[in-house]
Amino acid sequence: MKNIIKTKNLKKGLPRILSRNFDKVFLSIKKDIKIKGKTLHVLDKKFKFNFKTKDLKNFKKFKSIAIIGMGGSILGAEAIYNFLGSKINKEVLFFDDLDENKIKKFKQNKKLTKILYLVISKSGNTVETLSNLFALKILKKNSKNIVIISERKNNSLLSLAQEFNLFYIEHKDYIGGRYSVLSEVGIVPAYLMGINISKLRLKTLDFISGKNQKFLKDNSIKLAQLINSNRYKNLIFLNYSSNLEKFLQWCQQLIAESLGKKNKGLLPMISNAPKDHHSLLQLYLDGPKDKIFYIFSSENKFNETLKINRDISIKNILNKKKISKIKNAQKNAVIRSLVKKNIPFREFKIRNINEEALGKLFSYFILETVAVGKMLKINPFDQPAVEQVKLDTKKLLIQKRRK
Repeated sequence: MKNIIKTKNLKKGLPRILSRNFDKVFLSIKKDIKIKGKTLHVLDKKFKFNFKTKDLKNFKKFKSIAIIGMGGSILGAEAIYNFLGSKINKEVLFFDDLDENKIKKFKQNKKLTKILYLVISKSGNTVETLSNLFALKILKKNSKNIVIISERKNNSLLSLAQEFNLFYIEHKDYIGGRYSVLSEVGIVPAYLMGINISKLRLKTLDFISGKNQKFLKDNSIKLAQLINSNRYKNLIFLNYSSNLEKFLQWCQQLIAESLGKKNKGLLPMISNAPKDHHSLLQLYLDGPKDKIFYIFSSENKFNETLKINRDISIKNILNKKKISKIKNAQKNAVIRSLVKKNIPFREFKIRNINEEALGKLFSYFILETVAVGKMLKINPFDQPAVEQVKLDTKKLLIQKRRK
């Protein structure tokens, strides 16, 4: 990881103030990690799950898993599946929207009783999650292929689990959806996919000390300053690695919901490269200078080498080049332009595609987002605007039912 955010992009004098501010925030973060009942306790080595792996062994026999959820209840599991797909020998399907055609095709083409269903919602009342569950028509008394994860409060999913005698796991009420990937919400699906969950949580505290802490501090201060300037409105994830796409969707929600408050925040957008070089790059480099870029890439073990047949008359620079090298050249060409044009960016190279690397990525972005929010005097844990829309949706549905 490295930062290319020049002093020209930053306001003089403010870094010193933010540095002192970060030190106070960092102490509160370290304290919160140790306290059960605080959101960040999810990163602690002593964090305890509300399930035992031995109780899940009967569910490991399923070769197909369907996960039903929305937002933070499902994005983490999607990120794990996308990132570690080469280690997973199961079919995993995700219902993370209201898509009637997808449900119809699923019911037509799949033997529903042969699939394990994980239904996840913190509140237990998420409209889309319940809609998909009822649309699939899988609820049966004593079903052995349904797992429910929700808070142990008066809610629809808990009531269904009790009424139909379904396997139930309690969702901790102090961990919000976008911070829950390293809790039961992400760890149960990961375990059932065959992922080593101990390794996934192995490096959650790597950025709490030493050089890594210095990196977290430097990044948090610069990011807080860029957001505070109101000059930068957009955060572009320029992604050169297909197995990072779902992780970046998780990251998108984390940053948008945590920092998009009090007329502050960045609009995080995922831009897949090099495809978007041919549609958006012109705007990125020559359009309004209101964007910060995060450039992501990973080392791919599958290195296809292009061999141009001697019978082909044209001489081509692509001959004997690995596809990964071509993408790397394209990425570095973009970086040159960003440096030349003084556009702030950060680069993240993922050298190892494994559980430890992914867990480290999850924990880093959680820590940085919380630190930046607190430095800007924003509550990084709530989402008042989203909650208001949920309330209004329910009111409208109740009104229509009465009519």
